[in-house]
Amino acid sequence: MAGHSKWANIRHRKGAQDAKRGKIFSKLIKEISVAVKNGGPDADSNPRLRLAIQNARGQNMPKDNVERAIKKASGEDGGNFQEITYEGYGPDGVAIFVECTTDNNVRTVGNVRSYFNKYGGSLGKDGCLEFLFDRKGIFLLEGADQFDEDELTLELIDGGAEDVEFDGEYVTVTTALEDFGTLQKKLQEMNIEPKEAGLQRLPTTMKEITKDAFPTFMKLVDALEDDDDVQKVYHNVEFDESFMQE
Repeated sequence: MAGHSKWANIRHRKGAQDAKRGKIFSKLIKEISVAVKNGGPDADSNPRLRLAIQNARGQNMPKDNVERAIKKASGEDGGNFQEITYEGYGPDGVAIFVECTTDNNVRTVGNVRSYFNKYGGSLGKDGCLEFLFDRKGIFLLEGADQFDEDELTLELIDGGAEDVEFDGEYVTVTTALEDFGTLQKKLQEMNIEPKEAGLQRLPTTMKEITKDAFPTFMKLVDALEDDDDVQKVYHNVEFDESFMQE
C-alpha cells in the first residue's frame, strides 16, 4: 500500500513523543469517555470501550486510571465530548486530516486554524480530502521476532487481513473497514493482544515534499498532535528518509 511504511514510521515516532510528553494518557481517557457515553460502561457489551481499554493497556496505562475514566464518564460530570474532523493543506500543498474530540468546538477550530496559518498551511472545507484517504482497520503488534512471518501472514489473511507488514519490532496488519471486527476476533482466538488497534485513515495518493518545506511541515504536525483536543493526525507526505535524520 503506497506510503504505508512512512505513515507507520511517523506514527511510531509520534507515539513515542506523545508518551514522553505525557499527552497520550489524556487522549486515551477521552476515547474511553466517548466510548462510555455512546455505548455504556460495560466493556463486554461495548466493543468500542473494549478496544479503548485494550489500547490503554498497550500504552501501559495503570488499571486504576482506566477504571476512574470509566466511572467519571458514567456520571453526570463526565463531560460532553464531540468528535469532529478538520481537513487542510500544509506546506507544498500536502494533505492533512485531523481528528478531534472536544467539549468546545469554538476553541478547537480556532486552535487548529491557527496552527495551519502559522506553519504555511490553510484549513479547507469539510470533505475536501475524503478522496485522498481510505478508512482502514490497523492492528499494531509488538515483538515481531516471536512470530513466524509466513505462518502469521497466512493466518491473518484467512482472518480478513489485506496486508501484513513486518517492520523492525512491529507487525502492522491492515484490514478493510468492514472486516475490522472479524480480524479482531481472529487475533483474540490466536491469543494475540495488539499494542494498538483502531480505524485509521491511510493515504491513497502520496505527495512529495521538499527538503526546505519538511521542517515546517513537521512543526505543523507537532503543534496539532500537541493539542489536547486532537486525537489523531494523518497526512499524505512522501519524503526522503534523510530529512527525518537531519
